[in-house]
Amino acid sequence: MSENSIIAADGANLEFIKRPNEERGNADHGWLKTFHTFNFADYYDPRFEKHGCLRVINEDRVEPKEGFGTHAHREFEIFSYIVDGALEHRDSMGNVEIMKRGDVQLTSAGTGIRHSEKTSGTQPVHFLQIWSVPSTRGLSPNYYHRHFSDEEKRQGWVAVVGKQGDEGVSDEREGTGPTPVHSPLWLYATLLAPGKAIERPLNLSKGYLHVVQTSGYNDGKPKGAQVKVSGALELGEGDGAFISNKGEGEIVRVENVGDTEAELLLFDLD
Repeated sequence: MSENSIIAADGANLEFIKRPNEERGNADHGWLKTFHTFNFADYYDPRFEKHGCLRVINEDRVEPKEGFGTHAHREFEIFSYIVDGALEHRDSMGNVEIMKRGDVQLTSAGTGIRHSEKTSGTQPVHFLQIWSVPSTRGLSPNYYHRHFSDEEKRQGWVAVVGKQGDEGVSDEREGTGPTPVHSPLWLYATLLAPGKAIERPLNLSKGYLHVVQTSGYNDGKPKGAQVKVSGALELGEGDGAFISNKGEGEIVRVENVGDTEAELLLFDLD
């Protein structure tokens, strides 16, 4: 166990390492305000190369009429979780899509694609860009899109990304259920009201919990929503926690101990 590990206080066989908001990689380029959970661009810390197959969690805010011009990727699963605003995606497979809140888009880069992502409309876009390492190299590039409503997320954990081939995961471009990913990874999202608690078993060896920074850009100590995880650690907006699953099907319990709704993302992965 790392000296920074925190053991679950509710009997679950889980260990946590907190990733504070103010310690994330951070850059303000004017047109782009970004946070990096893992090493990315000019940010580097040897402790944060990856977590299992999870390689990138960037929380980005892009100004209107700005974005990421056409660029290449290969051998990554790249997905976008839209928090606010609208994001236009174009790629070398011929896909053109404008994504809004509730949308999850996944590009399986495989042997190689080129794409661009730019703000659509007159308001900034706030989204999470997430990369995972595929289980198999040399896949043919592919594209998937799903939508999940706030109403669904307020009912409990919603599986927004799921391991391709697992039960309930469709390979359709515009299907229902989780967005398929070629990695040993599931991603769940929820909107948790003040005073409420929610549980989710971890079925794989690792997890990561992220509190979305919904109350506005902040590169200091967290503000807004606050949650308590497995009775052991408190997280605010922008905070995260690496999770080691020391048992089988151990339960992650999250309680909203603040006074505003919390938007949460929970990864279950190897």
